[in-house]
Amino acid sequence: MKLTVVGCSGSFPSADSACSSYLVEADGFRLLLDMGNGALGELQRHCGLYDLDAIFLSHLHADHCIDMCGYFVARYYRHDGGRCPPMPVYGPEGTEQRLTTAYADTPSASSMSEVFDFHTLKPASFEIGPFSVRTERVRHPVEAYAIRIEHGGSTLTYSGDTGVSPELDELAEGADLFLCEASFTYGKEDIPDLHLNGREAGLCARDAGAGRLVLTHIPPWTDPAASLADARSVYPGPLEVASPGTVYEI
Repeated sequence: MKLTVVGCSGSFPSADSACSSYLVEADGFRLLLDMGNGALGELQRHCGLYDLDAIFLSHLHADHCIDMCGYFVARYYRHDGGRCPPMPVYGPEGTEQRLTTAYADTPSASSMSEVFDFHTLKPASFEIGPFSVRTERVRHPVEAYAIRIEHGGSTLTYSGDTGVSPELDELAEGADLFLCEASFTYGKEDIPDLHLNGREAGLCARDAGAGRLVLTHIPPWTDPAASLADARSVYPGPLEVASPGTVYEI
């Protein structure tokens, strides 16, 4: 598998990064994890507009899904080659309605489904293209999911947005690469069931035996160096902060 960081800023785009979006590729299949603010533009540095095969939306906060509205325009109004056929989109219950409301002026109430084939996420194991995936609901104010992706004997786990969650611990078990949010600063913010800090992400990775930890979803007002140091204090393995354009071979 190949993982490309399209965007990794939390809450809103920074001067250097779009919001959450990660491209996972294997056997010619392209799966996008989230499409937050600014991600659609950055995605085109790594993948053609019409080369995606499926999209996973961890939850329906704008910094993880709002550029789907722009992507709707690209797929629905494409003139060269005609309108795109429906592409699988996996998201929480109400994803189609959320995106239709956010766009606010679709030609009809069902226009989104003409280019997106919506699938409702639940805790489950299933296939997306060549990937074997498992999804679990995690701790966040809205319905939110983490995902474990397996292919060719390798495993990637993506936390989405979550507080400390036993479900995330299970999905991260033995992962070769654990892409984990670290929105909060240890000792500064302590709000349960919202986000992780660097130390909590490190503890989760350590206890799960993850082979590599990549911290992501760090908001512009949070010091990534502090999050990195807090994670390093408890996690002994390879560790870094995500940055746009970074590519990982898993």
